[in-house]
Amino acid sequence: MAVREIFAGMPWWVKWIAVPVVAIFVFGGLIASVIGFVVGLLFKVLVFVVLVGGLIFVVRKFTSSSSRGDW
Repeated sequence: MAVREIFAGMPWWVKWIAVPVVAIFVFGGLIASVIGFVVGLLFKVLVFVVLVGGLIFVVRKFTSSSSRGDW
């Protein structure tokens, strides 16, 4: 039997309310952990970009102010 045939005789609220609620109840922890992982990864990427940008800014500022080239 196809899923379409199973849902054919069901009321609309089963398809659009009950099934998604059951899916969120069953897979809610998995969905939350995946979303948490993605948000954490994006935050770490943002922190990395800010730190690298700050490092580049400081190095350029320092090298432009000391134009003697003592290195």
